[in-house]
Amino acid sequence: MLYCAWHMVRRRIAALLAVVCAALGGAAMVTGIGVLADSGWRSHAPVERLDRADVVVSASQSHQPPKPFLPSISLPERVQVPAELADRLARLPGVADTVSDRSFPAAVVTDSGDAAPAADASVNGHGWSSTGLLAAHDVRGSAPAGPREVALDQGTAAAASAEPGDRVTVVAAGRTGTYRVSAVLQVPGSGVYFTDAAAARLAAPGTAAGTQDASGEDSPASADLVAVRAEPGEADRAADEVRQAVADDDLNVTTGAARGDAESPGTTAARSLLPTLASSLTGVTLLVVGFIVAGALSVAVQSQRRELALMRAVGATPRQIRRIVTLQAVLTSAAAAVPGAALGYLLAERFRDLLVWTGMLPSGLPLTYGPLPAVAGVVFLVGVVSVAAWCVAWRTSRMPATEAVAESRSEPRKPSPVRARIGLGLIIGGTALSIGPLLIRSQVGAVGTALAGILAAIGLALVGPVLVGRVGRALSRRLSGSTPAPTWLAVANSHGYAQRAAGAASTLAMAVVFTLTYTLTQTTVVAATSGEVRDATRAQFGVSAPGLGGVPENLADDLRDRPGVEAAAPVTTTTALWPFRVLNETEVESAPAMVLDHEARGVLDLDVRDGNLADLKGRTVAVSADAAKSRDVHVGSTAEFYLGDGAPVSARVVATYGRGLGFGELVLSRDLAVSHTTTGLDQQLYVTTDGSEAAEREVTELVASHPGLALDDDPGAAEKGGVGGVPPELWINIAVLAVLLAYLLVGIANKLVATTAARRTELATLQLVGATPHQVRAMMRREAALLTVAAFVGGLALSVIPLVLLSAGFLGRPVPSGPAWLLPALAAVVAAIAFLSTELPTRRALRTPPTQALTRT
Repeated sequence: MLYCAWHMVRRRIAALLAVVCAALGGAAMVTGIGVLADSGWRSHAPVERLDRADVVVSASQSHQPPKPFLPSISLPERVQVPAELADRLARLPGVADTVSDRSFPAAVVTDSGDAAPAADASVNGHGWSSTGLLAAHDVRGSAPAGPREVALDQGTAAAASAEPGDRVTVVAAGRTGTYRVSAVLQVPGSGVYFTDAAAARLAAPGTAAGTQDASGEDSPASADLVAVRAEPGEADRAADEVRQAVADDDLNVTTGAARGDAESPGTTAARSLLPTLASSLTGVTLLVVGFIVAGALSVAVQSQRRELALMRAVGATPRQIRRIVTLQAVLTSAAAAVPGAALGYLLAERFRDLLVWTGMLPSGLPLTYGPLPAVAGVVFLVGVVSVAAWCVAWRTSRMPATEAVAESRSEPRKPSPVRARIGLGLIIGGTALSIGPLLIRSQVGAVGTALAGILAAIGLALVGPVLVGRVGRALSRRLSGSTPAPTWLAVANSHGYAQRAAGAASTLAMAVVFTLTYTLTQTTVVAATSGEVRDATRAQFGVSAPGLGGVPENLADDLRDRPGVEAAAPVTTTTALWPFRVLNETEVESAPAMVLDHEARGVLDLDVRDGNLADLKGRTVAVSADAAKSRDVHVGSTAEFYLGDGAPVSARVVATYGRGLGFGELVLSRDLAVSHTTTGLDQQLYVTTDGSEAAEREVTELVASHPGLALDDDPGAAEKGGVGGVPPELWINIAVLAVLLAYLLVGIANKLVATTAARRTELATLQLVGATPHQVRAMMRREAALLTVAAFVGGLALSVIPLVLLSAGFLGRPVPSGPAWLLPALAAVVAAIAFLSTELPTRRALRTPPTQALTRT
């Protein structure tokens, strides 16, 4: 079998070229997705400040759902550990000393009034004892000796033109003060180091605002983590002793490269997005790859039907025929999948660059490169090719030998009715799936639109021969006697070779459906989201402090005191984990949540349906109307969920609102949430004025007088990011669309080229019976025109219902939001592929004399 398969591969390299390209691109995409998933499980944040710590003890930064087999949910806000833990661990055998490490927002103001650059201003402040964890470094000066002394890293000191003994202005945890520089540290990175007592006071989240923890009690002294340094040669022993000491405390003990995860929980939370992102890309990618590979194999097998039929005639069994076809496909795809897997690693790195650019992934988090994604990609492609080859060869292998020889130059007289029924079922099922946006007005509801289009396109490929045959016969009956011969032949070929014509049209229709549904789903959801935010934003200004790690305290009061300012309210985003019941099972999902206070109604109109945002004080929340309905809560009832640091909360619902798409399902009271955020500071302030120029000047002057602040004069604009801004997922989806569409179009072009090249016998026969090369080319061009019309109309028809339902659910109108040039550009691309993939192989085939072409078959 292997000899026969290899011999046939050598003779049909051109026919198998489409399979090679499909396997190459498929392996690259599957491997790239595998690298993302593998990195999400095995990659670690870099170890920076904890270089000299042998063991790091931190709280768990994940929440385990009720079902133990479900993956844990990462918590983006820092979870604290008890401060007394350091003293307890310091008494263990093998431990030299321990450090309670704390990080909080801190920035030094330069002479120009700007904040000195920092790697991350929100965690730039530390206690002096944390310097003992840094890599070897030199210190000019002495440790801070009082609450008004700090030590600076060399970069910050240079930016502030500060030397030991100088005084600098520091904004720490939202409080501005003047400090004496006691020392300058020659270390990489950035940091502002206070006395340990001052750091403990500044690091307590939310204490400046007089807040309490989720239980309503004052927060006890805590630390971000405890770093342990072992006695020389006792690192392993110390790690074992620490693990035993905290075994009952639900704490994480990390060593080696894993220490970076404890140092940067935000990076760890971002890393957890990689498996989720990979899984979301897998479904569509596998459908597209499987579709292209199966299409390429069908062309390759059709070009070998004569050889396979003759083998059946000389005694080959159906099983042997299927094994030969499968071995051919495996040999070809395996040879292409190996270099494709190597390209997958490059593709993953480019995808990581995109994630960093959009802000979804920290720049310091590397990808993990192991052999598993490549092996999985190759095995997957070989498996898909084997199954597809077995299915494609099934009918030919089961036919009687005489019938197989008779059909080796033609197609079956009647398309398979079972295949047509399955295709029709897929079209109906895909259309039913697109009803999601009418039921769930969220990203989850919109997912079904693109998937519905792809399923319907696969259904079209199955039912296509029946449709093409009927349309072709109907068209042929309307041709007049004066119809040119090329046109008559093109129409005759469309129904005489309905399976071939339908295969070409369905692949191009898939490109149309995929592009329209995938693109317009993203643009429509973004338009609906940004529209809600734009309509809800009353504020004329937004104030943020990216260089300070958060908005300074008392700034909102200062703004409210300015003439012409009608309202100023904090606007922050965090994460909440809200359990819900599905089929009597408890599920937990993580979703963004807004953090507002009772002043929010002056800057935002959330379309309150019941209750009042003025009651958003203490342990209270507001819930979107859709979420309130699905979770059976109402004004006055209690909502139970988890905050961004995993703290369980029971909060009273004080309002329901209609603009949940733009502002999420949950709005938390600032009093409730601020002490459970990493910084304890507000991210933005929204400011509403009376619209006068005098009020604008007042706001501008106040912002300019505070270092490190940024003023946005259009906080509701989507292109600015932040609340209601263009989500980074949009750019990710566009990039995925571009890659998949390129793969799809290349696969389609290869299939059409292979299909046309396989018709060289037919073209040679036409010339022998009197057709001129010009007439043959004219016939092929008319076939390309029919193919373009059929593919575009079919793809458009399959896309209409899902997109209309999507638009009705999100925009309240039947027309989706998207670029006006998309449809004509797509039509031009489809036409270009159809004509070029037909014209070029036809010209090449016509260069060979017809008698010579017939002897080569």
